[in-house]
Amino acid sequence: MKTIIAANWKMYKTRAEAAETGRDLASRLQSLKTDRMVLVFAPFTAIAAAADELRPFAAVGAQDVYPALEGAFTGEISPAMIKDCGAEWVLTGHSERRHILHESSDFVGQKTAFALKEGLSVMLCIGETLAEREAGQLERVLSSQLEPALRDLPKDILADRFAIAYEPVWAIGTGKVASESDIAEAHGMIRNLLSKFLGSVAGSIPLLYGGSVKPANAPAILKLDNVNGLLVGGASLKAESFSQIVTA
Repeated sequence: MKTIIAANWKMYKTRAEAAETGRDLASRLQSLKTDRMVLVFAPFTAIAAAADELRPFAAVGAQDVYPALEGAFTGEISPAMIKDCGAEWVLTGHSERRHILHESSDFVGQKTAFALKEGLSVMLCIGETLAEREAGQLERVLSSQLEPALRDLPKDILADRFAIAYEPVWAIGTGKVASESDIAEAHGMIRNLLSKFLGSVAGSIPLLYGGSVKPANAPAILKLDNVNGLLVGGASLKAESFSQIVTA
């Protein structure tokens, strides 16, 4: 299974800024000649600019999607619109959408299944709050987020077009990083839950860790069992730091 290093630019970068960062990153990736899969989740308005600069050295994704072909859904974006901009991937269920915009796990599941059906690859995000972890609810939370998202997925394409990013909510943008034992525990738990819900295909689904990933801690995280990549926030905004993580 190829290691995936993904960037989440969140609500940063105009088109010009995305193009500049994309050019810089593409130049660095070309010289690195890494065999890792590199993926950039750009803001909707910057997808095309990023894709133009990054291909063929990195794939580009959108940060969200709406589960409909078209319609009266003001402010939303369809899979066809995302693909038309040059993106191949989409994030679903990021903690900022779950906890700030109050998206339910059922709605995240609808988005995940629809995006896959419409030809996008999907990275599903799951993770617990600090209160949930301290209350011993880690497995319950992960299961409650995974089961609705996996319920209607076509198992025959999951190995090629689906990944999961584990992001403990308390470690996103806070500077706090889960300990290696915390990460290993959660990723092992997710792999077991995937086996329960999906059977034999579970072993071929990449599991990424996200949560204040930086060049300094990336190598140790990538060595852990069941960690098949990284989803990087703040450190992905500059090509220099992100390219260092790509080769971690």
